[in-house]
Amino acid sequence: MKIISWNVNGIRSVQSKGFAETLAWLDADCILLQETKAQPDQIDKALEGIDGYHIYSNCAERKGYAGVTILSRQAPLQIINDIGIAEHDQEGRVIVAEFEQFFLLNVYVPNSGEELARLNYRKIWDTEFLAYCQQLQSKKPLIIGGDFNVAHREIDIARPKPNYNKSAGYTQVEIDGFSRFLDTGLVDTFRHFHPDTVAYSWWSFRAGARARNVGWRIDYMLTSTALAGKVKRAFILPDTTGSDHCPVGIEIDC
Repeated sequence: MKIISWNVNGIRSVQSKGFAETLAWLDADCILLQETKAQPDQIDKALEGIDGYHIYSNCAERKGYAGVTILSRQAPLQIINDIGIAEHDQEGRVIVAEFEQFFLLNVYVPNSGEELARLNYRKIWDTEFLAYCQQLQSKKPLIIGGDFNVAHREIDIARPKPNYNKSAGYTQVEIDGFSRFLDTGLVDTFRHFHPDTVAYSWWSFRAGARARNVGWRIDYMLTSTALAGKVKRAFILPDTTGSDHCPVGIEIDC
């Protein structure tokens, strides 16, 4: 089973950049999209002509903001939107597909914002989202794909020193928040297979950052320890364009 996660930075925007052809080339069984920035009818229209997938979306109340979508070749047992906390659930950041052997969770974690204005909120989010993930894990193994908006280690960011505790996505608060996911038995699959590989999944639009590979690894595929041994491959696809993020993914025996 191949699972891909991709922050598309606007599904209507990426639609005009060879999106259908890219999805066909990716040939994934499940595709997790973040930051769709659209309402359900707009997403359905953007995905017209992309056959073979069941499509499920959770959209923000605020139009043109956030939003997550799952495309799955196999119909899941059920779809669950949100984490059950009103403060978080209005932004359309979590959608879960339950399959026989695992939960597949698609997440778009809040960005701490300019001048770290939302860092306090982000700290609360990390704690309460982790508790939700632990609830799911208590029932069956969990796979999480998405944009976590944090570079976890120095190897995950091209310029760690000037960004540390100054830029959203590389503060100690966010780093510690992500570490707690790993402490509860979730495995960062890319680092599991590639402990010393420098690879990024997001590049600023500014100053030709992508061409110079001045990037951040902020998109992840995590699995419960119980599933980690079934993961055959974890990968990042930096040459796949259309967004300021690139797809990341795993192949897993299920």
